Amino acid sequence: MSLMSDFPILGADENGKRLVYLDNAATTQHPLQVLDAVRNYYTCDNANPHRGVYELARKATDIHEQARATVARFLNASRPEEIIFTQNTTEALNLVASSYGMKYVGEGDEIVISVSEHHSNLVPWQRVAGARKAKLKYLYPGEDGRYTGEAINEIITEKTKVVAIAQVSNVLGLVNPIDKVVRRAHEVGAVVVLDCAQSTPHMKVDVQALDVDFAAFSGHKIYAPMGTGALYGRYDLLEKMPPYMSGGDMINQVHEYKTTFAKPPRKFEAGTRNVGGEAGLAAAIDYIESIGWETIESTEDRLMKLALDGMREFPEVKIYGDDSSAGRKGVISFNIGDVHPHDVASIMDANGVAIRAGHHCAQPLMDFLKINSCCRVSFALYNTEDDVKIFLDSIMKVRSWMGLGS
Repeated sequence: MSLMSDFPILGADENGKRLVYLDNAATTQHPLQVLDAVRNYYTCDNANPHRGVYELARKATDIHEQARATVARFLNASRPEEIIFTQNTTEALNLVASSYGMKYVGEGDEIVISVSEHHSNLVPWQRVAGARKAKLKYLYPGEDGRYTGEAINEIITEKTKVVAIAQVSNVLGLVNPIDKVVRRAHEVGAVVVLDCAQSTPHMKVDVQALDVDFAAFSGHKIYAPMGTGALYGRYDLLEKMPPYMSGGDMINQVHEYKTTFAKPPRKFEAGTRNVGGEAGLAAAIDYIESIGWETIESTEDRLMKLALDGMREFPEVKIYGDDSSAGRKGVISFNIGDVHPHDVASIMDANGVAIRAGHHCAQPLMDFLKINSCCRVSFALYNTEDDVKIFLDSIMKVRSWMGLGS
């Protein structure tokens, strides 16, 4: 089943070739259903939510809150009030670090993160540790890129107050053992902050089944507009956290020298919201759910296996992390001999193939892997077997152009 016709941009020309878009871990493209939802909002329903009693404002408020309910359903939150709208995963993680970490982490406490974290789930915790005189500790994977229960149990101690980890690595694409992390963290009374930026596009994320305390994701990685995302937080934790930003719509009463704040989630949603984007986010979730996780996972897993099997045929290709397709979602990072990743990406671009090259906002992982950068190919529900074939043909072109073989 091809969904390419739902995505207008996939009919675009890339250097005279059909666009083969394989940078989905950075951002996905938008189906017509999402584009229509955003356009419909701005042409029919645009007003400032929570600020007017006239009909148009009420319609905007309804769309805003209906989108919250859709996100709550998507993550299986226990109630919509556990969903806070943010610009992206980065803002959501910074919110937790600032509002929870800065208040509840103290001198001598420990914060545990993995070395494979995106900078968005690393730098905020560095700042909390520095400001609160806490200790930042790293969880390291084995040679296959996977984290073991033994390493998790050893690194999380009675001093641990926060464990922040991605469900799926944006570089290795491997699904981390979140059940083991949560079990150990909760044994010692620590909270778990889950970065779901790379998991929500590829698998069902159920925050209640995972038993995590916070979870964050970005809309633009699940076919929704940029500038949209959400933070899930257990309501009892949200209630006791101070606001992240101050301003309009997050207050209860404001007097000259004193302010009382609204209940969650509005306490964390200062200022005018991106309701048009939220309408697009809700439409993207509806689109994903209309296709179904079984179809999405089986399609992407087949493409992943096809790509990995083909890449292993080239002796110069180094795949990072366990090179099997089992327990890997959406992402393959690799290098081709001594060819600079930017050269690889440029040669592939000449063949119409869009991939990412760089450190992928994961420089500590690059250091751990003893590389400066790498290439990354990443799949989405609209990619096809023909896309994979063209990608593998592009590897052959790189080898030929760089004198590695025909």
